Amino acid sequence: MATVTHETIGDVIVLQYAGDTLDVSNVKEFKEQMQTVMVAAGKLALDLHQVTFVDSSGLGALLSCLRTLNTQGGDLKLFGLTKQVRALFELVRMQRVFDVFTTREEALRAYA
Repeated sequence: MATVTHETIGDVIVLQYAGDTLDVSNVKEFKEQMQTVMVAAGKLALDLHQVTFVDSSGLGALLSCLRTLNTQGGDLKLFGLTKQVRALFELVRMQRVFDVFTTREEALRAYA
């Protein structure tokens, strides 16, 4: 089972997704774990460096999290995407929807 852990740095919650896929097999658990953090959060940065595969349900879950945060006045930044995931994001133009950064430091700086 993939898990989401988090730590707070300043006013940003940095999330670590521990799993190699974000797909139909684990998207429900991902959304449940994200929901508990999103309730109190305004600024989130999600580390996806371990993820090598994302399917349409995984993209949908990420979009759902972004929409939820945006309606609460918050935001979600992604960082650490692997080559495979970054290629998928470019193919479906998700980099136009999400703020995508290479490193954690870049994602945190974007909130400054």
